[in-house]
Amino acid sequence: MRSPRRLLLLVAASATVLIAASPALAQTQVAPSDPWAQTTSDIPADSSVRFGVLPNGMQYAIMRNATPPGQASFRLRIDAGSLMENEDQLGLAHFMEHMAFNGTTNIPENELLRILERRGLAFGADTNAYTGFDETVYRLELPNAEDGTVDDSLRIMREQVSEALMAPEAVEAERNVIVGEERLRNSPALRSIKAQLGLFAPGQRISNRLPIGDLDIIRSAPRERFVEFYRSYYRPERATFVAVGDFDVDQMEAKVRNAFESWQATGPAGPEPDLGAVAPRGPETRILVEPGIQSSIELGYIRNPDRDPDSVAERRDNLTRRLGVAVLNRRLGELARADNPPFISATGGEEEWADSFTSVAVSANFNPGEWKRALEAIEQEQRRLIQFGVSDAELQREITETRTALENAVAGAATRRTPSLASGLAGAVNARYVFNTPQTSLDLFNAAVTDLTAAQVNQVLPTVFEGQGPLALVVTPVEIEGGEAAVTAALEASRLVPVTAPVAQAQLEWPYAEFGAPGVVQSRTEIAAVGATVVTFANGVRLTVKPTDFRDEQILVSARTGIGELGLPTDRIDPQGIAPLVFAAGGLGKLTADELNRVLNGRIYSAGFSTDGDSYALSGATRPQDLQLQTQVLAAYLTDPGLRPAPFQQIKAFFPQIIAQQMATPGGAFGLQSPELLASGDKREALPTLAEIAGWTNDDMKASILRSLSTGPIDVVMVGDVTVDDAIASVASTFGALPPRGPDASPLPGSDQRRFPAGTAEPVRLTHNGPAEQALAYIAWPTTDAVGDRTESRRISLLSAVLNLRVLEEIRERQALAYGPGVGSSSSDTYPGYGSLVIRAETASDKLEAFYAAVDDIVAKIRDEPVTEDELNRARLPIIESLRRSQASNEYWLSQLADVATRPDDIQQILTQISDLEAVTPADIQALARQYLRPDTAWRATVTSTNAPAAAPAP
Repeated sequence: MRSPRRLLLLVAASATVLIAASPALAQTQVAPSDPWAQTTSDIPADSSVRFGVLPNGMQYAIMRNATPPGQASFRLRIDAGSLMENEDQLGLAHFMEHMAFNGTTNIPENELLRILERRGLAFGADTNAYTGFDETVYRLELPNAEDGTVDDSLRIMREQVSEALMAPEAVEAERNVIVGEERLRNSPALRSIKAQLGLFAPGQRISNRLPIGDLDIIRSAPRERFVEFYRSYYRPERATFVAVGDFDVDQMEAKVRNAFESWQATGPAGPEPDLGAVAPRGPETRILVEPGIQSSIELGYIRNPDRDPDSVAERRDNLTRRLGVAVLNRRLGELARADNPPFISATGGEEEWADSFTSVAVSANFNPGEWKRALEAIEQEQRRLIQFGVSDAELQREITETRTALENAVAGAATRRTPSLASGLAGAVNARYVFNTPQTSLDLFNAAVTDLTAAQVNQVLPTVFEGQGPLALVVTPVEIEGGEAAVTAALEASRLVPVTAPVAQAQLEWPYAEFGAPGVVQSRTEIAAVGATVVTFANGVRLTVKPTDFRDEQILVSARTGIGELGLPTDRIDPQGIAPLVFAAGGLGKLTADELNRVLNGRIYSAGFSTDGDSYALSGATRPQDLQLQTQVLAAYLTDPGLRPAPFQQIKAFFPQIIAQQMATPGGAFGLQSPELLASGDKREALPTLAEIAGWTNDDMKASILRSLSTGPIDVVMVGDVTVDDAIASVASTFGALPPRGPDASPLPGSDQRRFPAGTAEPVRLTHNGPAEQALAYIAWPTTDAVGDRTESRRISLLSAVLNLRVLEEIRERQALAYGPGVGSSSSDTYPGYGSLVIRAETASDKLEAFYAAVDDIVAKIRDEPVTEDELNRARLPIIESLRRSQASNEYWLSQLADVATRPDDIQQILTQISDLEAVTPADIQALARQYLRPDTAWRATVTSTNAPAAAPAP
């Protein structure tokens, strides 16, 4: 849904002015380009948000929110993106976003990010921006809402949008950074989007306005074109500032006004672009053959965008349509999970494309060569929906699921996360959508569905799939015999096949409510230092529970058992390796995954499975009223997993395509090939060959995983909106009621060891199958583990952060060798002595030598000269602030408390995480660099294209 850009603009602007409490009301008011949607809507906006508009036309929205406590999120949205570019400016909207970080009138280029780093903001994680078709958004995540941090952040954001220098030398330096970003993003998926836009919107502006732009223009556009775009569209009337966080709203509003009220536009405003119109279309087919792409087919209809303003009636109409499409998607999902499915996955729905057109489509991903089955299945299922409609039972199921989600949102409204709220407010501007409370959404939903019948939904459904077309887009890594004519003929033939009404599904009961007599608590120990309680049951099950108030209505649960990778052989690949991909999809012994979804409709629960270094983990997220059910689900998956053949066969069939997709990019190819190399040939980290996968059976995998899950104590960890007594009760009746289990299995010989590879004089040469100019360079040094004392691994992580500052400055900014070079460290909590520090970058194939030379120089300087206290703090503060944010989340504590029941020493490790980092000195960083960053231990690898004319030069 999109409201018209200029609908009732003057009325909207006047109404918005009344919202803003300010002495400036008497001044001449400039109308904002995207007025708040509530000014012309009968839907009330969230009253906890202070909406306002400055005399210069800039809008703002300010909201107090204390989750996480003490922090804040800023968004500054400019109502301009790539659609506003002239033909000689393609890519400059995105380029301009980069230039906003490259120096302003009062802040030198190198100082802008350093100011924020000194306040605890990390580049990328906390300081970022993005450019879309119709907007550019700048984002800051403030670790605290103190005056100094807020004032610096506002000053920087104001300067970015009104005082960007665009110095000629800075423009020249940034060109290669943009070229590097284009090279990184030039993937099969991007080329698929280009083909989709070419089919769906020929002749419309959007078809030639992907934000990355035209490389020729990026390489050559003079500074004046940047200035022209900046002055035309970076204007206060096109700006919306959002502040959400733990602050006083009156004080924040005064700061926002002080920062932005004096901003005045320079020169004439840029015009609204002519987006073009949706042209009359008949049936059309297009095929994109793209090696490495996921095989897919899309049947779409195109129509003009929905420009009706957001209103109660509009939402009711949209809801009716979405409920009908939700039934279609559930049917498609069940088809995908059946035996011998016609596709891997499929979905249908409507999508708005930047006020240019609306597409409604049914699409499917399939295995290469199976396009015809996929096409017939989605075409006939969509037609079945239109012809026979939805049943009352299907409709009520979707209503129940939606209502449950909305009710849960209402219950958790007081602890919504600040970054999500800030993004939601900025997104509401772009979507011309009223930002309302969760309670309003629930009330509108209940009013809309009170008397809604399947017959009413069925009457609307035919209008959903109306438009120009159908347009068939097939994206495939292999040629299709017969080409577009064959696809068109298959589509026409499928439309002649009669469809029958869907078969009603049987009513089911939940069969896993009883696991035996509730377990008896044997011991209960309080751990006051971390606010947790450890409970041991008579059958040996251990429960660690930490009640928190971080998120209302959220409880995270994990159940761990067995010895994980330690029970797998190191000299061969075990089929158990693909168990995480199929475990939950296999359902339970008495219920398929789809039956499980049906019988538990309207409940909040989940089930995940992973193989860790020293255990197997089941995990889920729920709310207090469904806690008992959540533990029943996890206990059922532990004791009676379905492990049905269909998901296993689907993964086997899909596996060759996974390999082809990953091998199409340097990063993907390295991700496939490097784990075994970095583990010195340990087959637990190896990628199975196609022959090995083909030879596996579901019985092999099932026997292996059931054997691994059958022994060992069970450790349950529960964190969130829960009481200790409720946690005990839920575990007592499930895991605590199980028969006593035997001890952990013994690790296989050698499985408790993992070695980092020896240093390489020359890089290991790996290949990918993508464009010849794309390459990856990697260098890593062995470090240490985090099995017991984690202090050294934390110190190494800080060395990594210091290196990251220098890598970004030298490799990205100064030499423009790579758009996104990365530095990181990891330390195993399972394998003694196993850890590494890594520097990597996807770069041009002719820049590998320069990359390694730059890394060698950076590392040598770190070893030879102590870093400054300022540089150390700029690396350290973002890590510490990120940790503090994490410590106000249930996810953090779920991971930290995993082993405290059996390893009490972990408590001290948890408590010293920040103090360990604060104790590191510049001399320590130098000593760590000398100890670990040795040339003789460095392991190097390159990934170059098989399409490259010659091998890359050695560093």
